[in-house]
Amino acid sequence: MTSNSPNATFAVDTYPYIFRWSVQDCLVRLARRGFCEFGLQVYPGHLWPAHMNKAARRELRDFLAANGLSVTTLTLPSIDVNIAAAMGEMRNLSLATLRQTIELAGDLGAEGVVIGPGKANPLFPMSFDELLNYFYEALDHLLPLAEIACTSLFVQNMPSAFLPAEHDLRNALNAYGDASVGIAYDVANGHFIGEDIGEALRACAPRLRTIHLSDTAHDVHRHAAVGLGSVDFHVLPDVLAQIEYMRRPMLEIVADDPDDAIERSARKLHAIGIHHPRPKDVTWMVQ
Repeated sequence: MTSNSPNATFAVDTYPYIFRWSVQDCLVRLARRGFCEFGLQVYPGHLWPAHMNKAARRELRDFLAANGLSVTTLTLPSIDVNIAAAMGEMRNLSLATLRQTIELAGDLGAEGVVIGPGKANPLFPMSFDELLNYFYEALDHLLPLAEIACTSLFVQNMPSAFLPAEHDLRNALNAYGDASVGIAYDVANGHFIGEDIGEALRACAPRLRTIHLSDTAHDVHRHAAVGLGSVDFHVLPDVLAQIEYMRRPMLEIVADDPDDAIERSARKLHAIGIHHPRPKDVTWMVQ
């Protein structure tokens, strides 16, 4: 499949495949459909740092290079880690897992590791200042490791996080002061909490490193195929042009039939002008 296909103009996150396929089998499956750039979910049985020795990491990196494939991000499902937990043991476990993920990102040549800022107890939370301090302590710990690994940290907006909105996240990062920390903006997450997506993307543009696309309603949080929620994707082409976003948007769509949901979403988004144009035709051959 060549780059004139809508699929070639989007990246895909492997989230919907974590229970079904190993990461390499998943990449083969998606590359044969014309996708060439990926966000990899870090999950046992799919892609897990402790289960990959140096040889396995070299094999996966060589596979990517041989087939013209690239990895933008590695992401741990946010429900399983919490860098702002009240328990020091939970914070330490989360940081240890993120350390391993950062090392793996470096070994695979990934541009960044997506992290959440941490979650508060929804019934009786710690003070905002305590949560923020734990978040900053985690950045203090992880940023030097990311630099050594030649990768970066991208913090994502998440409804479950103690910094759920774009402006909360942006203000916290600006106050922290390290310009190397990027933002991974998730459109469905922003829409679910009632953000103006266009305003949010314009505001975080200086730190914006990747955009995740999926659909959701306001009442039930989902990462559904485009057209199954109430996100107005028609506002995005003008916004992405204004902020000069030149990356492939990342499709992060969870569905019973992810192949069909992802490809239908790519076609719909491409039809309204959301895509990353390539200057020439390229054919990806998965060996």
